Amino acid sequence: GSSVDLSMLTGEPIPVDVGIGEEVIGAARNLTGSFVMRTTRVGRDTALARIVDLVQRAQGSKAPIQRLADRIAAIFVPIVLVTAAATFVIWYLAGPEPQLTFALTAFISVLVIACPCAMGLATPTAIMVGTGRGAEAGVIIRGGDALEAAHRVGAVVMDKTGTLTLGRPSVVGVAAASGYAVERLLDIAGSIERGSEHPLGVAILERARQDELGFRDVTDFSAVIGGGVEGIVSDAEGAHSVVVGNRRLMVDRGVDLATLEAAASDAERAGHTLAIVTIDGQAAGVIALGDPIKPTSAAAIRDLTEMGIEVWLVSGDGRVTTEAVARQVGLAPERVEAGALPADKVATIERLQARGLIVAMVGDGINDAPAIAQADLGIAIGTGADVAIEASDVTLVGGDPRSVGVAIELSRATMRVIRQNLFWAFAYNIVLIPVAMGVLYPAFGITLDPALAAGAMALSSVSVVTNSLRLRGFDLRSPVHSGDARAIAPDGSPG
Repeated sequence: GSSVDLSMLTGEPIPVDVGIGEEVIGAARNLTGSFVMRTTRVGRDTALARIVDLVQRAQGSKAPIQRLADRIAAIFVPIVLVTAAATFVIWYLAGPEPQLTFALTAFISVLVIACPCAMGLATPTAIMVGTGRGAEAGVIIRGGDALEAAHRVGAVVMDKTGTLTLGRPSVVGVAAASGYAVERLLDIAGSIERGSEHPLGVAILERARQDELGFRDVTDFSAVIGGGVEGIVSDAEGAHSVVVGNRRLMVDRGVDLATLEAAASDAERAGHTLAIVTIDGQAAGVIALGDPIKPTSAAAIRDLTEMGIEVWLVSGDGRVTTEAVARQVGLAPERVEAGALPADKVATIERLQARGLIVAMVGDGINDAPAIAQADLGIAIGTGADVAIEASDVTLVGGDPRSVGVAIELSRATMRVIRQNLFWAFAYNIVLIPVAMGVLYPAFGITLDPALAAGAMALSSVSVVTNSLRLRGFDLRSPVHSGDARAIAPDGSPG
């Protein structure tokens, strides 16, 4: 047997123990032991090739978003040209003397006042300011299409590892058996794990070093493939035979775990991985390891929910672990999908899209890239894999899940400004074009000089730009809950 890192496919940091006859995936990393494998798929049939194919197909199916301003301008400009020509003809035939001068002045005024500068500036200026403001918050938006899509998002699908959690194993709890102190347990376990390259062993050593422990002398160290480590550790009480490993290894060694059963069962129900410690053949304690939840994850889920958005948790990890995380961040079990491979995540996105929802996918791993590409809005954690970032529309530089809500709220604010800009530009033309045509001249003798028309046109453009600049005052904090994010303790209680 051996321990294999499958995070490339599942996104989970905890290695998987494999034995004879079990499948391993190309590009996975073998951590301990060695084995002979038989190749069953090559080329386009490999898991990595299928992931690449899923990304390419999803990206190729995205249709470009047509801009409202472009559609309006396509209709508006020909109408203005026809209107200006009609104005010239009418005043040339029925206008006051000198008819040619009067008709030409009205013609020029209509063209100048109807110049769609404000209409053309309405969208790009707001997008430019909005994306710039997002960049200040560490929310990198690739372009106007992404910013426009974000305001219509009705469902957000979250990956677990690296998105809601820190993405690396660490010690989340230590329980010592009667007669053993937690400090001694960490000291001995950390000391023997110095010789281990396994991610769980590294996590135990890091926890011991936090308390300046794990420096005891170790002899006869050996790694038990797929089980743990063992050796002789010398402390103040003498030399001791120490084994640190999983439950299966302890059962094989005939260790009585009755005194640790309650603590072990609680940790397993919470979705944690166990490292059981024995000293001289006696069960001394249990160390629970897991992937800690980010302090802001619960607030991020609450923000999105109160914004009226469905939030789903889709993970390649097991159901027990995934549902444990969901409980801690406030998600109902029916919004959780566990054991999901890359194609399963894509299927979840497609199912939500079939309901008519605009879907955002938030992830950080290679295994998330196909779903990120399939989603209407792909959001990648900036600390994640390059392929996920490349497939995304939005990148969260700092990795704070609350930035998802910030990106959506920023998009909503930007779209509000765009609509205001378009309304102002259109209303301005509706009101002043008839004046430039001379409709007030027969009753009041009022016409619009081309110079005044140019000034009014410039004022309209300035007003649109000024309105767009209001986005610089957008609150970069979480839109619903800005300061109530609290650290989550290993047991899921607020810290």
